Amino acid sequence: MSIVITGATGHLGRLVVDRLIDLGQPAGRIVATGRDTSRLAALAQRTGVETRRADFADPTGLTDAFAGVEQLLLVSTTTVGQRFDQHRQAIDAAIAAGATLIVYTSILNADTSRILLADEHRRTEEYLRASGAPHVILRNGWYLENYTDQLPVIRQHGVLPGSAGDGRVSVASRRDYADAAAAVLTSDAPTGGGPVHVTYELGGEAFTLTELAATLSEVLGTTITYQDLPVDDYVALLTSVGLPAEMATVLADADAGLSRGELHTTSDDLAKLIGRPPTTRDQAIRDAVAQQAG
Repeated sequence: MSIVITGATGHLGRLVVDRLIDLGQPAGRIVATGRDTSRLAALAQRTGVETRRADFADPTGLTDAFAGVEQLLLVSTTTVGQRFDQHRQAIDAAIAAGATLIVYTSILNADTSRILLADEHRRTEEYLRASGAPHVILRNGWYLENYTDQLPVIRQHGVLPGSAGDGRVSVASRRDYADAAAAVLTSDAPTGGGPVHVTYELGGEAFTLTELAATLSEVLGTTITYQDLPVDDYVALLTSVGLPAEMATVLADADAGLSRGELHTTSDDLAKLIGRPPTTRDQAIRDAVAQQAG
């Protein structure tokens, strides 16, 4: 029986595979899946894990990909508007394959959030609960990388733009969220000794984007100002720098949700799951600066 990771071609899924290996899981028990298995070749060579093709639009292929599954980590897909159907088909295939635990990566406050990204997550959570399958829902907060990946542009223009007002966002690194997923997958949950049918609200340090700009200024050694824009103006800015209109709308809408507190949590679930404090914005920025300089 195996631990199957979907989306292993992406950042989060790959980090979960690495963490499972670090925790002593035998490579032969881990199956890394993705639509393009050629993108998994380096991961397989480095870790020794098995790789399989998994396309959520191909139910028959999912049956093959999930063969022998014990635990499934269902990393949410990225195609807005199609995600619920994709997730539903993956859940059905995992149950048919005999999975004893399905772990799903959702979004913070999925049951109450009004942001566009939350709808398909909420529907997936409802479907998973209604299925009766043992499950754990990991409601991941915002990624620190959503900001640190923008460092070159932010430093160039001296501006951090957004539509978040004074809202606070709870963030952590991809590695933090990957460590949380690996912790659940290596707990006693599949054999009934740990918690199942549970939902974790995951987030680390919370801050406003004005506070983030102040930290950026300190670390980068130059003045960075947070520029708060109306949502429509932020969409226009994002599209002007090359983002597809749909993605720009989703990101600006998420900032509007941030302004309403929908990406904030006071829960310490993340720290408890990973057994350490989550990454801070200061550390994430310093690490990103060092990496980008290298």
